[in-house]
Amino acid sequence: MSHTFMKGVDISMLTEVETLGGEYFLDNEKKDLFEILRIKELNAVRLRLWLNPYDEEGEPYLGGTNDLETTIELAKRAKEQGLQFMLNIHYSDFWTDPKKQSKPKAWQSFSGEQLEEKVYLYTKEVLDVCRACDVLPDIVQVGNETTNGMLWPDGKTPKYLFEEKKFEAVDEEEWKLSYDRLASLLKAGVRAVREAGSMRIILHLDAGGSNILYRTWFDEMSARDVDYDIIGLSYYPIWHGTLEELRFNMEDISVRYDKEVLVVETAYGFTSESPSGHDIFTEYLSNQAGYPATVEGQAQFLHDLMTTVQQVPNNKGLGIVYWEPAWLPVEGSSWASYAGMNYGNDIATMGNHWANQGLFDFKGNALDSLNVFRKF
Repeated sequence: MSHTFMKGVDISMLTEVETLGGEYFLDNEKKDLFEILRIKELNAVRLRLWLNPYDEEGEPYLGGTNDLETTIELAKRAKEQGLQFMLNIHYSDFWTDPKKQSKPKAWQSFSGEQLEEKVYLYTKEVLDVCRACDVLPDIVQVGNETTNGMLWPDGKTPKYLFEEKKFEAVDEEEWKLSYDRLASLLKAGVRAVREAGSMRIILHLDAGGSNILYRTWFDEMSARDVDYDIIGLSYYPIWHGTLEELRFNMEDISVRYDKEVLVVETAYGFTSESPSGHDIFTEYLSNQAGYPATVEGQAQFLHDLMTTVQQVPNNKGLGIVYWEPAWLPVEGSSWASYAGMNYGNDIATMGNHWANQGLFDFKGNALDSLNVFRKF
């Protein structure tokens, strides 16, 4: 099956950045971000969705405060420029990843079949609204980085110990039951997507270079007949191993499960300078990852990554999505407010710790590394 190589970006932070005065420039001319993406020949946008990213007093959680209204507005702008729309449903009021998968506030009292019904009805309702607004997604991600499950504690699975490349030891019965529960929750979301139209479905884990994780997790889903189309991987070279490990994993799982693979999150720094003083990407990490912390190094990484995905046999390498390339370090933008940190039980320094991994400089000027996308 031939397909257009997906060259995507996750720009879920955009409304927050623009509201706080962030602007984008191409060749010193101010332009709408979506227009710049189209000019640089990107073809897809991924947007995250949270249920209710506000506390009881109505204080926003920040990190884009990606409620349905915000997501729909961004999706409309993407569609206007002819970009594909990938919807990433977190099934939470805020960030989910292997460290946290908090149940939405409104769902706290639900478990078992009631919780499955909530997942189904919520997914259905979201897609109904998307259809009514003429922004039905092309692709839907059911859950975000569900390596250790989702909707904790109900859908929690044995923890994958990343450094040791193995899962925590639990007895056989507990192992089986935890994957039974997770599979039931995923199936509820998948069923709603299938009923809503011909959208393709992604299941997404982190640690893209970790073959044992993907084999173990997707074997459990296969054993429970969970229906999906695409395996989504996060691959950050400062954390997730070498491109060779990613290549091996993608080739193996695309054959083993007969699925397409898509790197739904990646990024690399164009500098080790940090406007916040707290940026995640550092000179030390760039030395480990093997690419210089320069615009050229960023471009070379992107070129090598896209080449690796493109070379997955049988046309199974679908493309890549760059995570938050347009998150500028504008005053007031933060990965979380204190309200958000409290909800996720994840307390750290406020602010933008991602700015040096953007595809725009700190002032919003498009970097030359964006030109790499034109070659694919």
